[in-house]
Amino acid sequence: MNINTNTNTNTNTTRKIFCQKFQEELEGLERPPLPGTMGEKIFNHISKQAWEAWLGHQTMLINEYRLSMIDPKSKAFLATEREKFLFGTGSDKPAGFVPI
Repeated sequence: MNINTNTNTNTNTTRKIFCQKFQEELEGLERPPLPGTMGEKIFNHISKQAWEAWLGHQTMLINEYRLSMIDPKSKAFLATEREKFLFGTGSDKPAGFVPI
């Protein structure tokens, strides 16, 4: 006799956090997006919505400034801009930037 003991209790609940970027309670990330203490800080204080906004802004910065992700100066620049965008007053768009 085959007895199925799989109760399949779906505990897929959304993790809520108070987002420092948007100053309201929003859905949190599923896991830290980066290794180390910065990843933990983002995981605990930045919403999924804010992280997705950062990824779009980061892509624009990489493209507009033609950043190389193997260049340590480019990585440091993005780390500074990420901190400003997520936790500070915001990261500026490049001078003359016009979205298409």
